[in-house]
Amino acid sequence: MIKELIIQNWSLTLILIAFAVLVKTNFFLDKKTRNRMYILIVSVFVLSIIVFAEFYLENLGKFDDVRIVLMAIRYSSTPFIIAMTLYTLAKKERWYVFIPAAILTGVNFVSVFNGIVFSLNDDGTLRRGVLGFLPYIVVGLYCFFLIYTLFKQGNKQAAEVIPTIYLCFVFLSGLVLPFFIGKDYSRIFCTNISIALFVYYDFSILQLTKKDTLTGLLNRQAYDSAIKDDNKEINAMVAIDMNGLKEINDKKGHAAGDEALETLALCFAKATKPRQLIYRIGGDEFMIICRKSSENDIKRLIERIEKNISRTQYHCAIGYSFSADGRKMISEMQEEADKAMYEQKDIFYSSSGRTRYRG
Repeated sequence: MIKELIIQNWSLTLILIAFAVLVKTNFFLDKKTRNRMYILIVSVFVLSIIVFAEFYLENLGKFDDVRIVLMAIRYSSTPFIIAMTLYTLAKKERWYVFIPAAILTGVNFVSVFNGIVFSLNDDGTLRRGVLGFLPYIVVGLYCFFLIYTLFKQGNKQAAEVIPTIYLCFVFLSGLVLPFFIGKDYSRIFCTNISIALFVYYDFSILQLTKKDTLTGLLNRQAYDSAIKDDNKEINAMVAIDMNGLKEINDKKGHAAGDEALETLALCFAKATKPRQLIYRIGGDEFMIICRKSSENDIKRLIERIEKNISRTQYHCAIGYSFSADGRKMISEMQEEADKAMYEQKDIFYSSSGRTRYRG
């Protein structure tokens, strides 16, 4: 049995060890994210052992009572792994992302006694109950939510979108392939998930040089590279500056200031579209570069940003510059956007009666 377990899971073990080593040696990750990664790695490994044990008991033709419990764990584990992936990779994701997985787990374990989701025939074969497809539905919903969340919070670049789609494709394949190759897909599911997470993580590491470590937005280096060649596709720029960051830092501490910047960055990322890339170019300064956009596109972008910010306790000044004929230089648009933004900032402080902190 031990020999078979090692042979079946050796490739998976090597991948997970490499994954753990990469997480351990990546100093860009904060402690919380690193610990969640470890939990994810251990969860996949434990699931692989459970799958092996289930099929081993099936081959023995014994211990059906134990086997049905292992099936309940296996059907419940996939949603939890996807939820953990969301909880680890998505910024500001809350604990309640686990609620659907927890509810499904309860239903699966009830099914051990009444067969509402699955049960075993007298010959040991699987029999689906009236809720037999519920685990697949929950996994499918999690997959769509995962790709939606990662896409909305990302920078809409192909280098980020493609690995996100790839990750979700692997999860979704777990819904489709079992209907073509049968239960044997469960034997390779954990390896597939591990490879997908490993590849996604590798792509994420490659993007770190272009990203701001605090907010996850594109950084100043990426911004300088984007405007270097005076790209004629860039026909609008949006300048954003947070109001009152120094006040927050002085009164509540820098951790509160970091929390504010992270929150606002998420507001900006959710508002942008594929041809609108946002950069953090300074402490509380952001710039959005827009390509082949109409002025209405820019106005709607700003409206979305302002709507998102209105749900928070923070304030921002926003200004933009648009080149209708595409003849404005990038430096000119940047200057115009900054000027409009600072005018709005002056209005905010004069109308609110708040002290404008400098330095």
